[in-house]
Amino acid sequence: MRHSFEYWLVVVVARSLGAIPRRVARLLGAGLACAVYWLMGRLRRVGLRNLELAMPELSERQRKRVLRGVYRHLGWQLVEFCRMPRYTPENTRGWIRTEGLEHYKAAQARGKGVLVLTGHLGAWELSSFYHSLMGYPMGMVIRRLDNRRLDTFVNGIRCLHGNRVLHKDDFARGLLTSMRAGQTVGILMDTNMTPPQGVFARFFGLTACTASGLARVALKTGAAVLPGFLLWEPKERQYVLHFGPELHFARGEDAEAEVLAATQQCNDALEAWIRRYPDQWLWIHRRWKTRPAGEPEIYARRPEA
Repeated sequence: MRHSFEYWLVVVVARSLGAIPRRVARLLGAGLACAVYWLMGRLRRVGLRNLELAMPELSERQRKRVLRGVYRHLGWQLVEFCRMPRYTPENTRGWIRTEGLEHYKAAQARGKGVLVLTGHLGAWELSSFYHSLMGYPMGMVIRRLDNRRLDTFVNGIRCLHGNRVLHKDDFARGLLTSMRAGQTVGILMDTNMTPPQGVFARFFGLTACTASGLARVALKTGAAVLPGFLLWEPKERQYVLHFGPELHFARGEDAEAEVLAATQQCNDALEAWIRRYPDQWLWIHRRWKTRPAGEPEIYARRPEA
């Protein structure tokens, strides 16, 4: 019964936001996100704690401003996802553009597959969708939703233009197969992990348990790795799909040291992009939850919101 209610609630919201003018829908999405910001104190406290840890140079007022921006962008992303079935190359031309596509094309031309290093930054759902809309379908590593009917509905939208889903419970095999076929796969690499799936690397100066699968596959297959993010550019009043230069991982005699060094490169790249657009990253996720043995719990302290 609960899954059925969740499914129909999402369908009704998606169809409603998809039917009204985009400008009005984005205002509604931002308003809904603002309400969530004030109503869900636990998430707000996590966001402020993360900002305090990662960007201590910011004042409390600045941290709150950044966090409110995060919620606004989440509200906008909800709207864009609901409207994605309506998007075409023609009706998105005025408010989405690509920058650095030459980096992606060069990586793709090598024929060994492309791993797009990305995260919960900007409009990540619209990012892979727009890439497929412009003729470059890709795979996406995601976690299955517990509500399988809702999972099918959401993935149906994601894959309208040739994208495909690789589920986390079998992603290693899927990644290797995709790279050997010269395909592209996007990996969200900015969430908290637990060993052995994750290794401890620095992120904003803090030790963070980080997914190592991308580094392992890239080192094994020779696949190209490059950052990719769809970000809102306030001065342009539009989204820009950015592709950064390819990352090159060093080889050595110690396989695990190679993986750790490559994973650190990925974290460094992610951090650099997040610092450029701090109000577009998902600070409300407990990114530093998993600690090395003997280290205290980071989120035990509960700062005032």
